[in-house]
Amino acid sequence: MNFPALNFFRNLRPDHQQFAVIGLGRFGRAVCKTLHDLGCEVLGIDCSENLVTQALADQIVAHAIQLDSTQPLALKEAGIYEFNTVIIAIGNYIQESIITTLNLQEGGVKNIVAKASSEIHGKLLDRMGANQVVYPEYEMGCNLARSLTRPGILDRFVLDPDHSIVEIVTPEEFNGKTIAELNLRAKLGINVLAIGYEQKFEINPEPTTKLFKGLPMVVIGRNPDLERFYPRCTLP
Repeated sequence: MNFPALNFFRNLRPDHQQFAVIGLGRFGRAVCKTLHDLGCEVLGIDCSENLVTQALADQIVAHAIQLDSTQPLALKEAGIYEFNTVIIAIGNYIQESIITTLNLQEGGVKNIVAKASSEIHGKLLDRMGANQVVYPEYEMGCNLARSLTRPGILDRFVLDPDHSIVEIVTPEEFNGKTIAELNLRAKLGINVLAIGYEQKFEINPEPTTKLFKGLPMVVIGRNPDLERFYPRCTLP
């Protein structure tokens, strides 16, 4: 059975946010498309006219402009400093990404998210003022490993180094049992946040709510407790 995730975490994200994405390569395009699909207004930026034209043609951005992000005046004239969040997706061009990060920091952008291609690159971005540094290749490898070893995990949101929220497939052994009967908090140290039914979620379900195998459920807890719980979560 192939049961698609109901994208619980996607549903938590508010609509109509505005983002600027600098760099329209594969990573930047993926960020633009995902944000656009989530209902956000996205401005795509690249020094390549072809990539700007392609992003508009593919309708993954609301607007797109061609400019050199290493030039502070160009960023200012385009209004990039007015965005709350700017994603720098040019991680493979280290010098350009570092200069762009510095420009955005000096321009007063509140939230700068930058792609890094290495640990040293990430440290430099951090020192230049990036609020968040991401390592897509590393994270993709981790996600692949998790999906191969824990196939029942549909999505995961890391709260801090010690706690996570996880969307999983309800295991067969929980089928027909209520949350109270399972007593997951006392036995495993995890809490049920939501239960999926017919493409919707019931948030904060009552203790009398029954669970059914194959449907998504969202739980929160300490990472060690969730790790003990993961082996129970296999696809039906």
